Amino acid sequence: MNTSPQSPADGLRTDRPHSARVWNYLLGGRDNYTVDRQMGDVILEAFPDFADIARLQRAFLARAVRFLTVEAGIRQFLDIGTGLPTADNTHEVAQQAAPESRIVYVDNDPLVLTHARALLSSTPEGACAYIDADVRDADAILDEASRTLDFSRPVGLTMLGIMGQLPDEDDPWALVDRLLDALPTGSYLALSDGTDTSDALNRAVASYNANSAGSYHLRSPERISDFFHGLEMVEPGVVRTSAWRPDPHRNPADTLQGHAMSGVGLKV
Repeated sequence: MNTSPQSPADGLRTDRPHSARVWNYLLGGRDNYTVDRQMGDVILEAFPDFADIARLQRAFLARAVRFLTVEAGIRQFLDIGTGLPTADNTHEVAQQAAPESRIVYVDNDPLVLTHARALLSSTPEGACAYIDADVRDADAILDEASRTLDFSRPVGLTMLGIMGQLPDEDDPWALVDRLLDALPTGSYLALSDGTDTSDALNRAVASYNANSAGSYHLRSPERISDFFHGLEMVEPGVVRTSAWRPDPHRNPADTLQGHAMSGVGLKV
């Protein structure tokens, strides 16, 4: 982990696509480079609905944070795998409902670091912090996050699209367990990741993995559900992202869309 000032250019590679920037392109953002847009177009050619996965996951984040703030009374959030700022960032959704909310963002993409100021624009009553760290470094993340969050009080841990960045040999399930072990009873996990349920999506991700600076690992719905083992699931459980507490005005048929699973679980 690096918490000292650094040049935004340190570690920034513009010759190969990066997941945060490709995701930003798919969401219609401008914080990306030619290689990211080219890779995004390759993915969309192989799997035209991929942009919908990005949008559905972002919408799930807003719904989950709103639930945690308004219904569950959570006032602290640890958002790992932040990505580039866009609409409805975690602190914006949480602090709109509860201005005193405290949020810590974690990512290790140099371009995200350059946008940290946007992520740190907290309300006067609350707080925001940004940690430049690899998701695998759980102990360092927790240590640094404790400067802003009170781990004696419940925390909302959000991990959207980040566990897919780790291969099975890194045991991402144990990593989630390590993070949850540090949080008190009453904390929640909100997690979403892509599934291997579409041959076209599998091919698109394989093309991305062969040409990008990182890799993404699609998993079965059952393996994604395993991230929540030992938690008490919030209804409707681990479901297609669009089906998790959809907005009332949404067409019910739309909840069948997408090749990603999402859920929210309570630590009891």
